[in-house]
Amino acid sequence: MTKTTMQIETSAELLENDVLPKCREIHTNPQTQAAGQTMPKALSEPVAKKSPAQWAYERIIMYIQNFETQLDNDHEVGLGLAGGNTGVIKIEGLGYYEPDIVTYYGIDDSGARTQLIQHVSQLNVTLVASPKHIDQPEPNRIGFQLASALDGDEDVAT
Repeated sequence: MTKTTMQIETSAELLENDVLPKCREIHTNPQTQAAGQTMPKALSEPVAKKSPAQWAYERIIMYIQNFETQLDNDHEVGLGLAGGNTGVIKIEGLGYYEPDIVTYYGIDDSGARTQLIQHVSQLNVTLVASPKHIDQPEPNRIGFQLASALDGDEDVAT
């Protein structure tokens, strides 16, 4: 005879589990990897414990990393911005300033250093496959660098 155990959750645990992040994607190409398949440790924490800036920052990292898995060795991730004449920024850094600012650091098409400071309510980003620099042997995979911080115990903002 096997013994079955029943786990009883408190109302606080039920509420906390209800606000844990969820991600769902459907693609026409069955080879496309959904962004939510492998979530970094930081994304499994309840949303209620995070500022809107930190929550946006962590999910952007997940999307960047997933996008990079689909690039060949001649391309890196770039950031296209809706509105304005900003063009594409080759991403070199990402940060946030609580409670509601996300910041992108990079280089634009002309080679100028660029920083975009964006309120989370205006978040609108297009990830673009940008050719890597001709003198660069390997593409820079910033998404994987950023995601490793999310998997560790260190503060993801540093």
